[in-house]
Amino acid sequence: MERFVIEGGHRLSGSITPAGNKNAALPLLAATMLTNHEVVLHNIPQIGDVAAMIALLDHLGARIERRGPHSWSVCARDVGAAEPDPSLARRIRASALLAGPLLARRGFATIPRPGGDMIGRRRLDTHLHALRDLGAAIEVTPTAYILRADRLCGADLFLDEMSVTGTEQAIMAAVLAEGDTSISNAASEPHVQDLCHFLNRLGARIQGIGTNRLIIQGVAGLNGGEFTIGPDFMEVASFIGLAAVTRSALRIVGARPAEHRMTRIAFGRLGLTWRDEGEDIVVPADQELCIRDDVHNAIPKIDSAPWPGFNPDLISIAVVVATQARGTILIWEKMFESRLFFVDRLIGMGARIVLCDPHRVVVVGPSQLYGEPDGLPSPDIRAGMALLLAALCARGRSVIHNIGQIDRGYERIDERLRNLGAQIERIKS
Repeated sequence: MERFVIEGGHRLSGSITPAGNKNAALPLLAATMLTNHEVVLHNIPQIGDVAAMIALLDHLGARIERRGPHSWSVCARDVGAAEPDPSLARRIRASALLAGPLLARRGFATIPRPGGDMIGRRRLDTHLHALRDLGAAIEVTPTAYILRADRLCGADLFLDEMSVTGTEQAIMAAVLAEGDTSISNAASEPHVQDLCHFLNRLGARIQGIGTNRLIIQGVAGLNGGEFTIGPDFMEVASFIGLAAVTRSALRIVGARPAEHRMTRIAFGRLGLTWRDEGEDIVVPADQELCIRDDVHNAIPKIDSAPWPGFNPDLISIAVVVATQARGTILIWEKMFESRLFFVDRLIGMGARIVLCDPHRVVVVGPSQLYGEPDGLPSPDIRAGMALLLAALCARGRSVIHNIGQIDRGYERIDERLRNLGAQIERIKS
């Protein structure tokens, strides 16, 4: 086991480049199973979840070769197994995304119940409904999903929720299905768009990319090719929050500012601003964070919503930033009923937060946060990063345990933050 030891209260400065988008890398790796030809993916982050997905592909019989620090070649010409390794599958939620590709290639798949962050119920119903509508027969057992399909056929799909992974599952199953498929109420996040652009580069025919209605013309097969995924949307927003709470000046290189228009609106309610310089985001130092009341002095809120709304994975970061802003704000996480439970740790550090119910907190700031030398747990990827931000702006020393959760989503985060001047060490127990 490893832990972070952090001395908070230090200013940071410099430039940081976000890693590749974790939420694009995982479905793109799963999608390499759709073709017999070699695929080369670039800007793949070196994180725990990617390592687990690569191990799953290897177990299924794909030939995998590392081409550089962030580049991988995958050739799934000889797909042997139709059941991902259960121990690996339980480590990441994205293991479920192998269902569509295996059905398309083998006509059969046994998918173990996936793992991932424990942030509340994370239903797979949207995946299963879409696959059934495309022609799969599905048996649900306590530990796995057994799927069969002599062939997949195009269908008119209307997803029961705007699920990111459910949309990705439907896309991957539909590209090799016979006939045309329409997917309405589809998610349209940047990583969903990356998956569509990648598949089109291999020969798929997907229209409506970036909208909530996708039209897919099934093709007989896909080719090989190369693709570079975009920057990690969550890392960019996390670094914006990091600059704010440590009162630091940071340049986030290659951040795709156009993807952060809603981030700007939500963080703007906390008084946080930045400027765009080309594809970089530049956060100025010494910002006086002040919550901007709504009309008639009403208490404002930040609430999560499907793209292009405020991403639910950024709610934890928003809570920490709000503790450093003057005023009162309601933060409402609408999707996952356990994501906000980490605020007890912030309260222990000195934050003034009322947990109204599993989905809502009221934050009153600013609060001087104090280090937690006895240790903070890292309950999931995003809460772990949020607690890391809190520790970096707190007065005194903090220890964060279970940092494997943070490593699942943030590449070499301690090393990269040290390059900005952060006082953070990785200690092996």
